[in-house]
Amino acid sequence: MGIHVCTGAMMMCSFGVAPSTFSATPKMIVTSNQPAGNIMDNVPMLNIPPFGMCMSLANPQVAAATAAALGVLTPMPCVPVIPAPWVPGSPTVMVANQPGLNNSSTLNCAWAGVITISFPGQVTEMIP
Repeated sequence: MGIHVCTGAMMMCSFGVAPSTFSATPKMIVTSNQPAGNIMDNVPMLNIPPFGMCMSLANPQVAAATAAALGVLTPMPCVPVIPAPWVPGSPTVMVANQPGLNNSSTLNCAWAGVITISFPGQVTEMIP
């Protein structure tokens, strides 16, 4: 059983160099006195801040900088591009009419990164 994700959760991107802090969109539903997350909390810069520098060659900025450096991988500032919601979410717990976000959910970045939850922000409320 997963743990409900809320504001303050720690995330990591597979191509990022630093962790980032999740921020749930304010709702009337809270978990451990923090706004609870759902699968639609996937807006870059609002819910998903940057992960420091990006090292993915699928990112056009990284590819251009790497080409300019004659093939030496050159990380560039991370700007997440999120085309779809978190998956899979909770099948039975609804938060603001959307499936709740649990710590086993993942999010895919358009630049080939996979964003995972490393700490859910609280440890008292479990959801499937």
